[in-house]
Amino acid sequence: MGMNETPSSERIHIGIFGRRNAGKSSVINAVTGQSLAIVSDIKGTTTDPVLKAMELLPLGPVVMVDTPGLDDEGELGKKRIEKSYQVLNKTDIAVLVIDAKSCLDAGAEENLSSVEKPLIECFVDKKIPYVIAVNKSEDLTEKEKEQILALFTGEKNLLFVSAEKKEHIYELKEKIASLAETEEMTLKIVGDLLETGDIAVLVVPIDSAAPKGRLILPQQQVIRDCLEAGAIPVVTRETELKEALLALGKKPKLVITDSQAFERVAKDTPEDVYLTSFSILFSRYKGDLKQQVEGAKAIRTLKDQDTVLISEGCTHHRQCGDIGTEKLPNWIRKFTGKELQFEFTSGTEFPRDLSKYALIIHCGGCTLNEREMKHRLKCAKEQDVPMTNYGVAIADMHGILNRSLEVFA
Repeated sequence: MGMNETPSSERIHIGIFGRRNAGKSSVINAVTGQSLAIVSDIKGTTTDPVLKAMELLPLGPVVMVDTPGLDDEGELGKKRIEKSYQVLNKTDIAVLVIDAKSCLDAGAEENLSSVEKPLIECFVDKKIPYVIAVNKSEDLTEKEKEQILALFTGEKNLLFVSAEKKEHIYELKEKIASLAETEEMTLKIVGDLLETGDIAVLVVPIDSAAPKGRLILPQQQVIRDCLEAGAIPVVTRETELKEALLALGKKPKLVITDSQAFERVAKDTPEDVYLTSFSILFSRYKGDLKQQVEGAKAIRTLKDQDTVLISEGCTHHRQCGDIGTEKLPNWIRKFTGKELQFEFTSGTEFPRDLSKYALIIHCGGCTLNEREMKHRLKCAKEQDVPMTNYGVAIADMHGILNRSLEVFA
């Protein structure tokens, strides 16, 4: 990601779904006005989900996701279909592309029941707003259009388009834009906790695990959010926090720390100054802070040989002293005094079956979009597995969880 680019996690994810050769890639190219996807008459040209970040007016920054055909065949085809369905977990708006001619064939209704109708049920179940784009419709008669509409009784968001002829593509773009959830676009990481002129001190450790020459994504995003609120962000290391607070000449409204420095920062931050962490802010921003605070209670009930899953949304290079694979397990072992088993996942990998885990501890999820993060929380809740996050767990084990939540009261 370039310094001037909107992070993928903050972009609206638009998933394009449909059968092989329905024209999914052609629709993407027509909507974006670019040759983003390979177009071919050969079935199965798109073999894996393809993500492309771009600007799409009138929406703004988006991620277009082209998916494999949902009617793929064979063992490899089943895996491709599974990958397509996994894309639903991060999809904010879905576009179902259907070949118009397939809706006019004999047995069309039964055919739709095998792929398209179950997919629409998934959209509804996951509360994903969607539009149906009936592609290759340039030569349809009015009678044929009525015949197709009869197959989708009650569907309000159905458009007849032609990617090849660029017909009704503008209307499709406008419909996609209208489905965007404006409420999510107004959510703040920290800006709603600050007023103009407030000082927010950000504590950023610079150790062997810190990337060279830059701040990590959540730190960048919090600074930006502070600036948008008219607040004054001040950045310091935990080793200079005391001096920084003395030098300010004005009491800060809030101290935000990297979770791994919680213990020291809590000691050095005056009791009358709010304190929290980047990870806890992101739990509130794109997760479920209440669920993750509740999940932290499970740390106290862990037993010998219990398995704990530690999951990260990104795939950064692991180094000595890594918070996820080294520091957290050590803190948990010390806090519980138990012999525990730990498993680790990163990136897009997150187990479907969570039943083997006594607890899940997730990072703040800065690289995941809100829908993906909430999907993971939902999976844990449905399987009755407690789930917390780095900041909440670390604050709890250091006895400062209540203090770290006071700013949200």
